[in-house]
Amino acid sequence: MRILVPGATGMVGRHVVEQALERGHEVTAIARRPESLGVEHPRLSVEPADITKAGSVDPLLEDIDAVVSTVGIGTSREPTTLYSEGTRNLLRAMKHHGVTRIVLISSEVADHWAHQGLLKLWVVLPLLQKFLGATYDDMRRMDVVLWEGDAQWTAVRAPRIRPAKAKGNYRLNTEEPLRRGWSITAPDMATALLDIAERQDLGRTHLYVAN
Repeated sequence: MRILVPGATGMVGRHVVEQALERGHEVTAIARRPESLGVEHPRLSVEPADITKAGSVDPLLEDIDAVVSTVGIGTSREPTTLYSEGTRNLLRAMKHHGVTRIVLISSEVADHWAHQGLLKLWVVLPLLQKFLGATYDDMRRMDVVLWEGDAQWTAVRAPRIRPAKAKGNYRLNTEEPLRRGWSITAPDMATALLDIAERQDLGRTHLYVAN
């Protein structure tokens, strides 16, 4: 499979690139500063691109089978359109080139809070929304962009992603947040994203992962 990885130099993106190559996939990694990826492989091409600029990503979708987007702004509190406009541009380019499959990282905080347990509902999520609300607001706008398009998307409602060693396993639920699903390691998140991208039964849905 030929995979495009926006956000390839990020905490999760780098693991997606490395694991995809280990699985035998061909990878096109894109980032604003691709030189910082530091990975070389015969089946890897690294391209400079900004997904918030439509003309930047369109040429890169040619001959791609699936997109695994790991873009993010970390803990920035500044208003952003990275998720919504970036995803809109990816979907337009995908449609232009006949690509239908995309997997993206979202957050539990961007989900409807009625799905959450009491501790998260009354303590954790309100605090995260208060301090990082701009990010989650744009993730909610991204949801609208996804539903309005016709791609076979899967948006992963992730818990806290930790820069830690892989545990070698993760849990997945397509219905509701996982019990005690507080976090997932970055390499395990990458594994989940690739596993999901390789499946054909998870199109046009949100799901939940955690260690």
